[in-house]
Amino acid sequence: MTSRLTTLQLAQRWLDEDKGPKSRAQIETLVANQNKQALEELLRNPVEFGTAGLRARMEAGYSRLNQLTVISASQGLAAYVELQVPSAHERGVVIGHDHRHNSSIFARLTARAFVDRGFRVHLFPNPGFTPQVPFAVKHLHAACGVMITASHNPKDDNGYKVYWENGAQIKPPLDEGIADSIDKHRVPINWNVEGIEKHELVTDVTIAMLDAYFAAATHLVQNQELNHKSELRYVYTAMHGVGAPFAARMLTTFGLPAFIPVPEQINPDPNFPTVTFPNPEEKGALDMAKTLADEHGASLVLANDPDADRFAAAEKQTDSTWITFTGDQLGIIFAAAILDMARTQGIPDEKLAMVNSTVSSRMLEAMSAKEGFHYLDTLTGFKWMANELASLQNQGYYVGLGYEEAIGYMVHDQVLDKDGVSALAVFAQLAVQLNADGKRISDYLQSLYAKYGYFVSANSYFLCPDTAKMDRIFAHIRFGDSDSASGTDTVERTEFSRQHLGDVLRYPRTIGGFPVSYIRDLTEGFEMFDVDKQEASLSISQNQNQPVFPVAKSSHMLTFETRNGGRLTMRTSGTEPKLKYYLEVRNVNNDRAQATSDLDIMTHAVSEELVQATYNKL
Repeated sequence: MTSRLTTLQLAQRWLDEDKGPKSRAQIETLVANQNKQALEELLRNPVEFGTAGLRARMEAGYSRLNQLTVISASQGLAAYVELQVPSAHERGVVIGHDHRHNSSIFARLTARAFVDRGFRVHLFPNPGFTPQVPFAVKHLHAACGVMITASHNPKDDNGYKVYWENGAQIKPPLDEGIADSIDKHRVPINWNVEGIEKHELVTDVTIAMLDAYFAAATHLVQNQELNHKSELRYVYTAMHGVGAPFAARMLTTFGLPAFIPVPEQINPDPNFPTVTFPNPEEKGALDMAKTLADEHGASLVLANDPDADRFAAAEKQTDSTWITFTGDQLGIIFAAAILDMARTQGIPDEKLAMVNSTVSSRMLEAMSAKEGFHYLDTLTGFKWMANELASLQNQGYYVGLGYEEAIGYMVHDQVLDKDGVSALAVFAQLAVQLNADGKRISDYLQSLYAKYGYFVSANSYFLCPDTAKMDRIFAHIRFGDSDSASGTDTVERTEFSRQHLGDVLRYPRTIGGFPVSYIRDLTEGFEMFDVDKQEASLSISQNQNQPVFPVAKSSHMLTFETRNGGRLTMRTSGTEPKLKYYLEVRNVNNDRAQATSDLDIMTHAVSEELVQATYNKL
């Protein structure tokens, strides 16, 4: 228990256990300088094993990612897997890594920990893309998988991503069990990785698994003859990541034209020199690719993030302006393309399944209602979607799509995770098909709006590093605040109280003047439909209004729907000091002006009525 140790005792324990020269030197310097504040920050609170594993800044300390914490995590994971998964040693573990600083040594230390417990290790010894690990877990029927990557995080971060035997990211209660096992096996045993690739229990699976991955994607090919004939031009950026060779091979698999690379961004570089954040979602991240496309007369920009599990795209319009598609727009474009593909292949609509996260667009649900395929939404994150998709596969469904608005898409049914490489090829193929008919992707999107209704969204966040202030903001939304700057109309929820606040729930009854029709609170454990039809003084018991989704007291998450077709979800980020919100308005009559006007009103209401950004100085 670190709470029983003084700062200097913690530092000494670290120095007794750590054999990494850089991390040891960092702690030794802080001790010599008596910098107790920095030592406390690095050592007191161990890095938490949470969403699919670990993610943290790379430096010394129990709260960071380094050789010691990776060994501890691997020892604990290996011990847990051998207890929970049948024939775990024989089935083995899949291990891969990206090109980030320390990724290679972290992967080899992970392999060492599993080998020491008698596991077979299916190793990707060279930098690769994240989707190769979940694919290999599923293909090899492995006991679990580990991918060393921090995806599109800044260069000083890294991560330890864990997949279970079904090929999906772990979800509760597995994360809790693994965390407990890590705590029991936290003292590092073996730091020696010399010759680990040649150990008798270790097999390099790179060639076999990549061949299998690309072969398994061929069912996504629609018209290879048309693909071969196309002269459509598109620019590709790997965002200084690993994606280029895999994207190139997937395009060849589809018979599609080769991409025009952004030379400054095409090769792996863990320092990400040309972008502030190596994330295709960030404003300006695609500017270099767009400029190159203008020079080459190309009409499309395609992008992966550094570990190639996400996909982004932009299209040049007839007026020479560029549209960068939102994550939700790409999601619905993929859904329509996959629906057409499934029908071509004779898959019945009722046996086709598509899933998205609860903060993503409701347009996929509207499409499902009209077309008849199976749809469901899940909590935020691919760990929830992937496990639902795995379950649906076991029930006999063809899982065509899983997507989240943060440009994550699963279109390859043998990869139960985001896969930016197969998504890129499916998107390029659609562009080629449309181009043959003189159309653009944007034309296709407009036809989908005409068919399913117009959906417009505004997703953003407020920075709030003060956790106490964050709690007060959500308390104001739930309980009202007589001292606040807001005059938001509230509806009383009696007999449903939080003891520490000694008050009843008083959720907003309107947002921007639009009546609230639905509330779901996954922190308090509350869900109600037809809110505006209830009496304001109606007594509601907790047992009668339990949400279907799991409740988590450790984070804030609220969803409201309004009678004008609005839907708002607000939540705290698990990795950043952000209050995120996801706002969408649907107009069934395709009245874009009205939908946009409503969205503007509701966006202002989120800021000033609910979050009170001016009052709270956010």
